[in-house]
Amino acid sequence: MAKKKQGSAGIEGVEGALTRTEQFIEDNQKWIVRIITGILAIVVIFIGAKRFYLNPLEEEAHGQMFVAEQYFEVDSFYLALYGDGNYSGFLQIIDDYGITKAANLSSYYAGISFMKLGQFNDAIEYLQKFKSKDKMVAPIATGAIGDAYVELGETEKGLEHYLKAASLSDNNFTAPMFLMKAGLIYENLGDNKKALDVYQRIRKDYPEYSRRNNIEKYITRNRISS
Repeated sequence: MAKKKQGSAGIEGVEGALTRTEQFIEDNQKWIVRIITGILAIVVIFIGAKRFYLNPLEEEAHGQMFVAEQYFEVDSFYLALYGDGNYSGFLQIIDDYGITKAANLSSYYAGISFMKLGQFNDAIEYLQKFKSKDKMVAPIATGAIGDAYVELGETEKGLEHYLKAASLSDNNFTAPMFLMKAGLIYENLGDNKKALDVYQRIRKDYPEYSRRNNIEKYITRNRISS
């Protein structure tokens, strides 16, 4: 009998909770409808903006970007940056289409173009604007910032970006390449112990790269000096 009473009490509790919920919905029906309507309106606006504004804008930006990319590929970096009078360069694309993926990619191209022209502060500015999660492009952009800092004589900032670039993706191309650059910076700073550690890591984790670049030579040199 006690179990039955407990069961009945449980059912009554659930029914009471349902009744309170129903009462809350009834009392606040207008606000609930307004909230749902507001959420639906935001979703509709977002879908509409993407379909009728962002997608056409993206397509237009890529159309403008095509010629700038062609100039970039043939090392005409000034024209790639500033355009040729008929088509926009990367800088104009960034200004005109700032919210698009094309403008983001143009920041990468602009940064590399400034690097090639020897304008390292501008290179850093635009490469820092570029955002990517790509396992190849993201490390290369970060490593290029390191190159720019080294060219400016700020070797410790360059080192910081080389190590960051190496950590962004554990692939057999960018990771050992930027670790190698970090090792050379450590040597330049006179820290042969850290240089040795980096070179030994390359030998252990990236044997193919190590063989191609005769990593043993660097290990021996820094083992003697450390």
